[in-house]
Amino acid sequence: MDAANAAQSRSIDRRTIEEIGIPSLVLMENAGLAVVAIARETLGDVVGRTIVIFCGKGNNGGDGLVVARHLHRQGARVRVVLAAPREEFSGDAEVQARIATNLGVPITQVRAADEVAELLAEADLAIDALLGTGTRGEVTGLVGDLIDLLNRSNVPAIAVDIPSGLNAGTGVPCGRCVRAHATVTFGVMKRGLALYPGAALAGRVVLAPIGIPAEAIAAERIGVSLVDAEAAQALLPRRDAWAHKGSAGSVLVVGGSAGMTGAATLVALSVLRAGGGLVRLAVPNSLNDILETKATEAITLPVAETEARSFASEGLRQLVEVADASECVAVGPGLGRHPETARAVLEWLPGVKAPLVLDADALNALADCPEVFGQLQAPAVITPHPGELSRLLGQTVAGIQADRIAAAEEAARRFGVVTVLKGAGTVIADPKGPVFINSTGNAAMASAGMGDVLTGAIAGLVAQGLPVTLAAVLGVYLHGLAGDIATEELGGPGILAGDVQDRLPAAAARLRAGRVPPAVSIRW
Repeated sequence: MDAANAAQSRSIDRRTIEEIGIPSLVLMENAGLAVVAIARETLGDVVGRTIVIFCGKGNNGGDGLVVARHLHRQGARVRVVLAAPREEFSGDAEVQARIATNLGVPITQVRAADEVAELLAEADLAIDALLGTGTRGEVTGLVGDLIDLLNRSNVPAIAVDIPSGLNAGTGVPCGRCVRAHATVTFGVMKRGLALYPGAALAGRVVLAPIGIPAEAIAAERIGVSLVDAEAAQALLPRRDAWAHKGSAGSVLVVGGSAGMTGAATLVALSVLRAGGGLVRLAVPNSLNDILETKATEAITLPVAETEARSFASEGLRQLVEVADASECVAVGPGLGRHPETARAVLEWLPGVKAPLVLDADALNALADCPEVFGQLQAPAVITPHPGELSRLLGQTVAGIQADRIAAAEEAARRFGVVTVLKGAGTVIADPKGPVFINSTGNAAMASAGMGDVLTGAIAGLVAQGLPVTLAAVLGVYLHGLAGDIATEELGGPGILAGDVQDRLPAAAARLRAGRVPPAVSIRW
């Protein structure tokens, strides 16, 4: 599902109106009717129910006035609150204000938010039509005060196109932002509704096409997609009835050091849970007995170690032939930051011919020597959390989080690798351009080891033949879905990485059977 930014949304609207010829008032009417439908779903019978509709002076306010007109005609007790003088309305918004006035819709212009506090306290529903997708700077003044008033109330709010005060491209609030019960967005999904915290502020998201043709959207070449169940299902590897462990793909996992054997174990077993056929787990020699016990289903390869019980240079040199015989090599979790280990990894990686999945301490080593990215022979996926990506890019974590898509795109282009920026609404960026936003997962997954499970899932999918970008997209989706299943079954917070790992097969089965609800409802 395409996910547009504000400029792309405006371009799609312009193309629809000017090139295709659908009048803007028709689109506005359809938009308002879509919001009315969700208002009716929320309240049931609207007759006699008090609905306060907050309208700004732009097209978003015009949409709100359409909503007011129809709800008024359907018997609701509608009260429209204008956040700007009536004479400042222009274009389609002015037309809608005039129609609403002629039909007797009660409209009040306010100069201070407290003027409507009593009215809002009596309301059954609020409609947020203050600001649209073009919001960028800090929201201040009367509009900001109205947003604060609405958020302090217990009244459920339906946002028109996007919650007022939310950046449509980044999902970051512009200071003050409406917390919506539901958001009805028009024509095309907005990135800010899929990225956090915007996704949480938007509530339930409903996409209403409102008559915008698919051709108008396709012509924009948006380049960013929200990964939904339909898209993820199409990526699932198919397995022949006569498959065996050799045909399901083999992965070499290079990880673990004293005190961090759990990370390597989680990666190795997650490869298998994601459908990989065979795992070879390379470990420092003195840790082999521990990992043979922890990772029963993996083949362990004890290699030379440093005095700190991490990988020595000689240990990695011992793995050249095994790496060449593998369909994928996963490096980094639990590797440690011993200087010899870091140097050894940087020397060893350029010789690996199999696709790579790089995480954790492999990324920390590469942050000190990023030119090694340019020496890699095979396609690679990196799976940094914001702190790791900040070290790779030389940016602050706050800067990364302020525009997660831009940060992932920069890393993908600069280093020539598929970049998986972990976190709520994980972003996957391909070095050639496409970007994907994941739609699964939940806050109960905020516990140690979750990233190791993801590394193993992606590596397992690469081993089964998926190109690295598609393996990353599907791996992230299944990982989040397994987390959703674990939370559904066990509750949360409190689920463990192992709980998610164990449910990877169930996630794939549920996806294959088409039993995953859509990320975004679509109302035709």
